[in-house]
Amino acid sequence: MTTITTLEQLESIYGQPIEQSLVKEAGSLTPEYRALIGVSPFLALATTGPEGLDCSPRGEPAGFIRVVDDKTLMLPDRRGNNRADSLRNIIRDPRVALLFLIPGVGLTLRVIGKAELSIEPELLQSFAVGEQAPRSVIVIHIDSVYFQCPKAIMRSELWNPERHVDPATLPTPGQIVGALTSNVLGGEEFDKAWPERAKAGMW
Repeated sequence: MTTITTLEQLESIYGQPIEQSLVKEAGSLTPEYRALIGVSPFLALATTGPEGLDCSPRGEPAGFIRVVDDKTLMLPDRRGNNRADSLRNIIRDPRVALLFLIPGVGLTLRVIGKAELSIEPELLQSFAVGEQAPRSVIVIHIDSVYFQCPKAIMRSELWNPERHVDPATLPTPGQIVGALTSNVLGGEEFDKAWPERAKAGMW
């Protein structure tokens, strides 16, 4: 295998970035970038820590991530599987990256910064859904923000319903867990119970 091992090799193949790809990066939120965040119901949160990297999906109705000011975002940490990989990483290494997706739109938005975890009671309550408040809020201090052109979304046809995959053709969570535990855990009962379990623990 022939591999690239130096920046000089990389630049000789790819050349220099075009001007438009550099000027789109800002050190804080512009009104245009605020608009993109405001309609996004989904993001991927990337963190790093001593055990390695983590990338976690986060999603709620659009507007779920709070824009505090041009340099600060707040993201509620809703109920999950209690692995808390992202949170463990943030405590030990505050660097984070967020990638926002917007259904039906090709543009994606990247935010890079540093994060901390708040458990201020009034703040937690301000993010409550019904009577269920998050156990923590991720506060992101922005270093840079920029949009990504739609080529990847276009190539993948991500929003094309004709390309949607039938879930029945894929392994279920119960089957995956069963295979990993020699059927000690998981299985058909796991899958049957999941919808009610998810509904009860949604927020």
